[in-house]
Amino acid sequence: MAEARISVRVQPKARRAGVTVSEAGGITVRVSAPPERGKANAAVIEAIANALAVAPSVLKIARGNTSRDKVLVVEGLTKDEVMSRLLNGS
Repeated sequence: MAEARISVRVQPKARRAGVTVSEAGGITVRVSAPPERGKANAAVIEAIANALAVAPSVLKIARGNTSRDKVLVVEGLTKDEVMSRLLNGS
């Protein structure tokens, strides 16, 4: 089964939530949730799942539970598919 690892930068307590991809390929996730008791992490999973049109259950935080810089694992998609969906959805 395909599996992609993506690095994201999280901006908690943002005014507007959303997922953006820079020209260099950096992924930024803005969430309105505060970084306490896992609220921002749950919001990140939800935002990425919506942007990729996948169920939140296929996403896992592999590294960075308490950091703004996170590595997410997306099951069932390749890295190219993930980037394509994020770029087309932006």
